[in-house]
Amino acid sequence: MYEGRIINILHKDNVKITNGYTLNESIRMELKSRFTDSNVHEIISKVLDSDLEDIGKRVEPINLNIKNILVTGGAGFIGSFLVRKLVISYPEFNIVVVDKLDYCGSLNNLKMIKGMPNYSFIKGDITSSDFMTFILKEKKIDTIYHLAAQTHVDNSFGDSFEFTKNNILGTHVLLEAAKVHNIKRFIHVSTDEVYGEVAKTSPDCHEESILAPSNPYSATKAAAECLVKAYHKSFGLPIIITRSNNIYGPYQYPEKICSKFICSLIRGGKCYIHGDGSNSRKYLYVGDLINALDLILHLGHIGEIYNIGTNFEISNLDLAKIFLQQFNISERDQHNYLEFVQDRPFNDRRYSVDYTKLKELGWKPKVSWEDGIKKTIAWYKKNCEKWWGDISNALVPHPLKTLPQSLDDYNYL
Repeated sequence: MYEGRIINILHKDNVKITNGYTLNESIRMELKSRFTDSNVHEIISKVLDSDLEDIGKRVEPINLNIKNILVTGGAGFIGSFLVRKLVISYPEFNIVVVDKLDYCGSLNNLKMIKGMPNYSFIKGDITSSDFMTFILKEKKIDTIYHLAAQTHVDNSFGDSFEFTKNNILGTHVLLEAAKVHNIKRFIHVSTDEVYGEVAKTSPDCHEESILAPSNPYSATKAAAECLVKAYHKSFGLPIIITRSNNIYGPYQYPEKICSKFICSLIRGGKCYIHGDGSNSRKYLYVGDLINALDLILHLGHIGEIYNIGTNFEISNLDLAKIFLQQFNISERDQHNYLEFVQDRPFNDRRYSVDYTKLKELGWKPKVSWEDGIKKTIAWYKKNCEKWWGDISNALVPHPLKTLPQSLDDYNYL
């Protein structure tokens, strides 16, 4: 299964390092042996001293058709985790990041690998056809991970045109460039929200379930998926689509519920609960997601869709109470840190996916909720006030962006 297809480079034994993990020094040497440049060894040490516990694990045998990988949105939360893993684990690959550095992306997420010989960063917008065509040609890209997107549901209620521009037009531009340059593998990272609400009495959504998105964000992701599948059927573009549960972990901009609650409590603020707090979500640690994306790169089947899921589910209210406990706030005082606010215009009760197909490739989530949330809280206590600058606007109950004056403000039609 999964363990048999991964070279286990990191283990929890012997040597204590700064973030509380343990690491055998000989394993560090194994990682460094992949690169000959001594300056790179220092970079590898910095990455290993961060929270990337699984950074050295790699799939074997690797996909020999891969040489130059483009990661769109690679300065964001998930994208940067993926980039750091690919750069360190696969010196055979050249990793090119394209990101426009929107409010939730940061070069801080990639500073640990600056100077690595197989990594390069280019600031740019995927909605520019000329730009993307140039990048694919100039960098001889053969593989694409497409993560660049607007993803915050609250913002999609107030600025839905921006989601259409980034998530649909941006994907279409990238697909057309990929078609022209004969890309060998196009991995489109989507979301479980495209399935819409799943009642507790209903079966989990499998990859062939009908898509029923209920908010502007998920609608644009579903539309983008339709384009991806159309390019596969019409032009033979070798695509794979992934749909994951909610992802949490370090480096996530504090607009999403876990990072938002944590940063609010660090500041002595409140956890704002939309509606009555009974809406539930399933949460997967980012490291588990990255391992899934890595496995799919090498072993995933062209034309397939893979759900990436977890069994850990919790309501928003109970989630807030867990964080209050983690911050040593007594049950008697919890009401001082909880505030119920108006719900979203529409808020799906829950999502749930069947990820049997991915388990058959050998993947399963490994990081427990308890371990994952401890790592996450520790990171934010150290970094949340300095990583992105002022985050006050992200911590308000409803961080809605306003609509533009007119469609002409977008200049993309």
